Amino acid sequence: MRNKIACLSLILWCSLFTYAQDLSLTAIGIPAELTKDANAVIRENYIEINLEAINEMVVKERRVTTVFNKLGNKHVGAYASYDNDTKITKLSAKVYNAIGKEVKKYSKSKFTDVSAVDGGTLYSDSRVKYIDYTPTEYPYTIVFESEYKTSSTGFIPKWYPQSSYYVSIQKSEYKINNPLNLETRVKAKNLENFPIKKVSEEGIHYLAENMPAIEYERNSIDFSEISPNLSVALNQFTLKGVPGSGTDWKEFGKWMNAKLIQGRTELTPATIEKVKSLVAGIDNDIEKAKKIYEFVQNKTRYISVQVGIGGWEPIAANEVDKLGYGDCKGLTNYTKALLDVVGVESYHTLVYAKNRKDIDKDFSSIQGNHMILNLPNNGNDVWLECTSQTLPFGFVGDFTDNRNVLVITPEGGIIKRTPSYQNETNLQTCKANIQLDANGNIEADVEISSKGVQYDDKYHIESYSKNDLEKYYKSSRWSYNNNLEIKSTKLTNDKKNVIFTENITTTVADYGSITGNELLLRVNIFNRDTYVPKRYRTRNYPLQISRGYKDVDDFTITIPEGYNITTLPPKYEITTKFGTYSMEVKKVDDKTLTYHKSILIKEGTFPKEDYKLYRKFRKRIAKQENLRIALQKL
Repeated sequence: MRNKIACLSLILWCSLFTYAQDLSLTAIGIPAELTKDANAVIRENYIEINLEAINEMVVKERRVTTVFNKLGNKHVGAYASYDNDTKITKLSAKVYNAIGKEVKKYSKSKFTDVSAVDGGTLYSDSRVKYIDYTPTEYPYTIVFESEYKTSSTGFIPKWYPQSSYYVSIQKSEYKINNPLNLETRVKAKNLENFPIKKVSEEGIHYLAENMPAIEYERNSIDFSEISPNLSVALNQFTLKGVPGSGTDWKEFGKWMNAKLIQGRTELTPATIEKVKSLVAGIDNDIEKAKKIYEFVQNKTRYISVQVGIGGWEPIAANEVDKLGYGDCKGLTNYTKALLDVVGVESYHTLVYAKNRKDIDKDFSSIQGNHMILNLPNNGNDVWLECTSQTLPFGFVGDFTDNRNVLVITPEGGIIKRTPSYQNETNLQTCKANIQLDANGNIEADVEISSKGVQYDDKYHIESYSKNDLEKYYKSSRWSYNNNLEIKSTKLTNDKKNVIFTENITTTVADYGSITGNELLLRVNIFNRDTYVPKRYRTRNYPLQISRGYKDVDDFTITIPEGYNITTLPPKYEITTKFGTYSMEVKKVDDKTLTYHKSILIKEGTFPKEDYKLYRKFRKRIAKQENLRIALQKL
C-alpha cells in the first residue's frame, strides 16, 4: 500500500512540472488543519479600500478560493455588484485544476450580468456580474480580482475574514488607505478569539492567517456571535450624491429625517377628506390608527421598488396613494402620512427583518434591511408591519419581534426594542373528542387555538384551497398518522385578540393495533413533540433555544364496547431550567379516559456544558410522546 501511495504522489508531482502550472494554487499545498471539516478554503482574500474623498471610494479585492466539493461552490464569491452610482473598473477570474493548471479564464465581458434583485421587484438599478462556472472535477481553485469606484461612502465594506461554517482561511487581509484623514469609526468583534493581528497601529490594516473551518452545531448561537468581523464608518459620508453625517444615532436620525424622509408625506385633498371621514367620531388615537391600518391593508400591496437615494428614500405618499403599491419604505411612509392627517403620532423605523438581528446600538451607520412604523402611544409603543395585508394591528410576529430598531424622529434617531413573544405567550391549546372502535379506527373532532408566534406560524393557512389544506394536515402537521382523512375544517382568524382557531373533523383508519386480547393505542394522537437534538461528543459553543413556546393538550377518548381500561401509566412530570413537561392519563369511567399533556420550552442561552442536559430532557419528552396504553378485551 505504501508503494502504491508513493507511486501516485510521484505521478502527481511529475504532472506538476509537465505543464505550466502555478504551484501556489495546487490543492496539495494546503495544510492539513485547514482541510479538516472544510468544503472550501480561502487561500487568499485581500481587500484594499481607498477613501479618496467624502464622495469617492475605490475598493479592490483579490480572492483565491479552493473548493473541495459541491457544498463549497457557494463560497467562491466571484461576483461584483454595481449600479448608477458604482462603476466596476476591473474584473477578471481564472479557474485552476487540482494541480494548478489553468482551465478557464474570464474577462469582464464574459461575466454573466443580471439584476441583483428578484422578480418581485418592480424596478432597481442594482445589478451584479458573476461567473457562471460548472466544475467538472474537484478540487479546483478560482482566482477572482475586482475593482470598483463609487461616490457613495455610506457603505464601507465590512471585513468578515471567516464568514461561513465549513470554510477555512489561509490568509485574509483588510486595509483602508485614508490619505485625507477623514474621520472614521471602527468596531471590532471577536477578533481576540482568532489568529488575527493589527498590522499597523496608525491606520486600519488587519491580517488573519491559518483559521480552521468552524463546524456547525445545532441549537447554537448565531454565527455572527462566533466569527470575527470589523465594521468601519465615516462620520461624514455621501449616499447617492446626498451628504450625510452620523457620529451617533441621534445625529444619523436627524440627517435621515431631513434628507430622506421630510417632505414625502403630502396627500391630495380628496384623500385627506376620505381619511378624516374614516375616523369621524373616534377620539382614541389607537382606534383611529386601527381604522387607518385596515384602510392601508385593503388599498395597497407590497412590491419592491428600489428607487430613490440608494433604495433608502421612500416613495412619496401621494404616489403610493395613486398606484396602490409600494415597498416597505413607501408603505410605511404612506401609513404615516395618513396617520398625520388624523393627528396620530408615528415614526419610520429601521430594522433587520426575518433572522433576528439587532441594530447595533453602539455603532451608528447605515443599517437595517426593512422599515416598519412606530406609534409612541404615550410610552406604550405600538408597531405596524405596513407591507402585510393580513397581519393583525400591532402584531409583528417573528419577522421583526424582540430586536433593537432605530426610530427616526425630527429630533434624531432613537434605539428602541420591538415586542417579544416569549415562552407562554406562544401558546397552542389542542382539545379533541375521540371515538375509538373495536378495529382500532378513530373519529375525532379537534379544536386547536394558537397565540403569539404559534398564531404567526398558522394563520396563513386560511388562504389555502381545500386540497392544499388537506395536504397540509396529512403531509405536514399530522404526517405521523397513516390513513388520516380530513372530513371537514373550519378556520377562524380572530385578529382583534390575535387568536387562530382550527376546527377539524378527521378519521384515522387502523390507528390502534390489535395484539391478541389487547388493543394498543398511542394516546397522543394530534400533537406529538418528538424532537431530539443531535448528539455531539464534544460541544464547542453555547446552547441557544431561540424561541420558547407552550403546548397544552386535552383529549377525551371513548373506548369501544367489549374492551376494558386496565392499567394506566402514572402521572409523569419533568422540571428543568429549559422548561417543564407533564403528562397524565386518567380513567373517567369504564368507557372514557382523558389524556392531558403540557410542555413549556423556555427561550434562552445556556453554557455549552448544558447541551447534554437539554438533549436528555428532550429525549425523555420524546419517549413520553410515543407512550402507548393497552385496552383489554373482555
